[in-house]
Amino acid sequence: MLIRLGHSPDSDDAFMFWGLASGAVKTEHEFEHILRDIQTLNEWAKEGRLESSAVSVHAFAYVADKYALLRHGGSFGEGYGPMIVAEAGISDEELRETVIAVPGLLTSAFLQLNLWWKEKFGPDASPKHEVVAFDEIMPAIKDGRFKAGLIIHEGQLTYAEEGMVEVANMGKWWRDKTGLPLPLGVNVVRKDLGPEMATEVSRCMRESIEQSLANREEAVTYALQFARGMDRQTSDTFVGMYVNERTRDMGDEGVAAIRLLLKLGAEIGLVPAVEVEVID
Repeated sequence: MLIRLGHSPDSDDAFMFWGLASGAVKTEHEFEHILRDIQTLNEWAKEGRLESSAVSVHAFAYVADKYALLRHGGSFGEGYGPMIVAEAGISDEELRETVIAVPGLLTSAFLQLNLWWKEKFGPDASPKHEVVAFDEIMPAIKDGRFKAGLIIHEGQLTYAEEGMVEVANMGKWWRDKTGLPLPLGVNVVRKDLGPEMATEVSRCMRESIEQSLANREEAVTYALQFARGMDRQTSDTFVGMYVNERTRDMGDEGVAAIRLLLKLGAEIGLVPAVEVEVID
């Protein structure tokens, strides 16, 4: 069977899928890698277009009727995560009135920003925002189009080099609030494939990550083509942040973190209430 596997053209996703892309994982099924930005994958998942896909945890709330959660391939921030950055410090009063550049309305970062904002400024407060492509947020701040932006991906490692300062860190906030890792992205499988095929996709995903972790040098070399100019050391650091033992299996703690994030999102009316079905 052909399994169309959607993931982002990012170094961390490329690293975890090296095992499949290189043929190191043995399966009788054919995996076609479909590389698209996460916003496109989120929208496609609403249609059930691909058999398996990476999606934002935020977006999973809108596709849980079609897709089940895989325990493998999840991205979590262990005390780090999406950040609000600016060229200079911003007071709380200023921040409340600032239009923040955000990377997409279905990103997990946007859900976390809203939860953080309501906790900080009150249940009726919502951040002023404008959607900007994630890799254009810091340039837009430098150009003066925005005072602050919500950054994801490798920007979390390079913002200081770009002359930015941290205003708030969603990963630190979530860790202090819950003691749990911060859910960001997950991989899902379409329920209509049936339990046997879903389990096979899960096996292939787990073994791909295991192969990549066991053959790190080769997998990082493969991932560098998707590193958007990062040097090898920075790319390796970024990969290590988001592809690790938690990625191989998120465990009960990871599942609990996802359920809690979506529960809190439902309580503020940003996502529908859903049941999270998990494929082992």
